[in-house]
Amino acid sequence: MGIRITGTGLFHPTETISNEELVETLNAYVERYNTENADKIAVGELPERRGSSADFIEKASGVKSRYVVEKSGVLDPARLRPHLRERSDDEISLQAEWGVIAAKQAMQNAGVGPEDIDVVILACSNIQRAYPAVAIEIQSALGIQGYAYDMNVACSAATFGLKQAADAIKSGARRVLLVNVEITSGHTDYRSRDCHFIFGDVATASIIEDTETKEGFEILDIHLFTQFSNNIRNNFGFLNSSEETSRDDKQFRQDGRKVFKDVCPLVAKIITGQLEKMQIPADDVKRFWLHQANANMNQLVAKLVLGKEAEADRTPIILDEFANTSSAGVIIALHRTGNQVDAGEYGVICSFGAGYSVGSLIVQKRKAG
Repeated sequence: MGIRITGTGLFHPTETISNEELVETLNAYVERYNTENADKIAVGELPERRGSSADFIEKASGVKSRYVVEKSGVLDPARLRPHLRERSDDEISLQAEWGVIAAKQAMQNAGVGPEDIDVVILACSNIQRAYPAVAIEIQSALGIQGYAYDMNVACSAATFGLKQAADAIKSGARRVLLVNVEITSGHTDYRSRDCHFIFGDVATASIIEDTETKEGFEILDIHLFTQFSNNIRNNFGFLNSSEETSRDDKQFRQDGRKVFKDVCPLVAKIITGQLEKMQIPADDVKRFWLHQANANMNQLVAKLVLGKEAEADRTPIILDEFANTSSAGVIIALHRTGNQVDAGEYGVICSFGAGYSVGSLIVQKRKAG
């Protein structure tokens, strides 16, 4: 027997925002801000804000567009956040609603029903509330028995979640439903030139089970790593309301240059170490499903592992359409391109992000027994 990913699911909202639309909004906000604060800017009390361009965004990241839960609020320079209706406690939460949709697709693709699943894990970078766990709400909505819990390892949450799923199966669970719901537009600072373009909204789900009778990606090795860094940080939390002053960094912030410099060689070293341990030549890896944050990062990681430039299809990129969907990105890439891998061929599923954190899996496509 072998622990395999036997089905995945994907849901995204219908509304999209192009780089051009986002830049038009940012530049309108910047112009108004600089005009309203001209005196303070002139004497150095406030920094002058800078606008951006669609070409800069695409060159720096590879992002061209993103899906969002609601675009009119995001594109309003006076608001810069989505319009969301507050739901009553008797209604399903937005995050659970999206998770259920993605989960049903994953369950259908894996050929399983609610009665076949013992564990539900919601793993993502931002969870809608502290408690009750959104995973338990998803569990209830789907009619699944057993247990459920939320976990957060930022952009690495999906791969860390796959490790928890594998461990649960080794401890006796039949199947695990892993859900990654990222409503990132709720924590994006659309005033920031460095951050406003990065994220998109999406939900993914995966079924993990111990089987030889189903086709899937068998998990051969998992490596998890964390190292504390402030270079990616989100300071939003329940203690904010008790603080006497309000800083301007309560939402996502990162030092992108430092992250690029630190993370790329770290990720490449981890993947290389796994392949060497498994005695799998790097050239035998058919697909590298890497965290969908930055196309340039993924190209460099693959080059460091392979010792040469990687073909474009070898490191599938979905961030041009979806932007950075945090934990969900690697699952979207797997969902979209997993059928390009034949039985017996290898793949790498690796996500990385705040913490720093890195989760890397070596997988092999298996036929149904």
